[in-house]
Amino acid sequence: MLRKSTHFPMMLRSPPLYLALIALCPLVHNLDVTVVPAVLADNDNAVDASRLPKSPKLFKNITSINVFQKIENSNSKKNNKNANKDTIKKEEYVAIEAQRAKASFRYVEDIAPGLKLDMDLYSILHTSTSTVQSVQVIDSYFGRTLVTDGKTQSSEHDEFVYHESLVHPALFWAAHLSGRSGTSAPKSVFIGGGGELATAREVLRYNTVERVVMVDIDPEVIEVSKKYLPEWGGEAVANHPKVEYIIGDVQQYLKGTIEKFDAMIIDVSDPIEAGPAVALYTQEFYRLVAQRLNKYGVFVTQAGSASFIPFRHSSLDGEGDEATCFSPIRNTLATVFDHAIPYSAPVASFGEDWGFVLAFNGPDAEARRLVDLPFEVVDTLIEERVETVPGVPEHRFHRGLTGNERGGDALKHYDGVVHRRLFALSKPLRKAMKSDERVMTEANPIFMY
Repeated sequence: MLRKSTHFPMMLRSPPLYLALIALCPLVHNLDVTVVPAVLADNDNAVDASRLPKSPKLFKNITSINVFQKIENSNSKKNNKNANKDTIKKEEYVAIEAQRAKASFRYVEDIAPGLKLDMDLYSILHTSTSTVQSVQVIDSYFGRTLVTDGKTQSSEHDEFVYHESLVHPALFWAAHLSGRSGTSAPKSVFIGGGGELATAREVLRYNTVERVVMVDIDPEVIEVSKKYLPEWGGEAVANHPKVEYIIGDVQQYLKGTIEKFDAMIIDVSDPIEAGPAVALYTQEFYRLVAQRLNKYGVFVTQAGSASFIPFRHSSLDGEGDEATCFSPIRNTLATVFDHAIPYSAPVASFGEDWGFVLAFNGPDAEARRLVDLPFEVVDTLIEERVETVPGVPEHRFHRGLTGNERGGDALKHYDGVVHRRLFALSKPLRKAMKSDERVMTEANPIFMY
């Protein structure tokens, strides 16, 4: 973590040291940040404050407008010690802000071999390394963003697209299936992962839900999210009376419980090699999930990249496998459940469309009915069952809401029209998935790029 430094003003007076230390920051924090050196002022050994990088949060001791006074060189000080010591005027501050907008810091994330997402990095709000993974919260082009192990997990710009797409089709389908038994499901929901708390936020919108069990292996993520990402759910969700939050291994928890659920949601990081979640995408794990679902239970998992037109990438061993797991996750679930239905949503902060797979048991006709569910049916269910979770603040991009919204007004993305779009995969993607027969097991895992 960057610490306050009483020697920072001296760093400013020594440009080579200043730039060197700034350039080392990304290495210290395990964050892929590209630094373009700031332009130096013409006078010797001075850095024009108007050229300071757009990252005030980085340098925590720099909080006053006074900091942006011009820094004079030693000769100037000797000749005129009292010059330019007044606080800069408002118009000067505005001019400085305009210069700072030309950010020298970049956030760069690998999406696929040869493809990177590159954007302005405004500030690093938090960086740490837990016992499981590296954890950062940054402010970038997409607003506040949670990054773990160098991969974006969700952003202020479109986290609701990801989380609503993950949760609502599964819960509405559980409600539809349970209707045949005269029950009002879903009542009990299991969440594996979901440390940002936004998945639980979406589940708690349902007035039928009575119990939510959330198991996450990394307490660091939830604590960081509560502090820096309260709009994702924060204390209101973490302390909600319906939520039981457990720190532990998802697979081990499910092996040790006899409780069954109406819906189960896996919202963990991608199956990257040496990552903490690889086992949660295997055939063995999905068999365990099937044992923990009620009769009309529904399972859903995030499933990685689902590009509209799939890219073909050469793997490290040269065999030419795709650098995605969307098809293998769907194939693996199909070996355990009667139906494994893939769908996708556009998530700009991920750099591509994102995949999900919903799985359940039942007659063949049910799978077709899920995809073709009339939008009026979905919208009616939303009006009957969905409401805002009290105490969760709105994102700054959606201010103006009262916090008491119900039905369709409580959701930003999902509705009956979107439901049908989610399941309308492109022809190139469907063709690519049809030709991919890979299955993920503990003995033969498949890793995302």
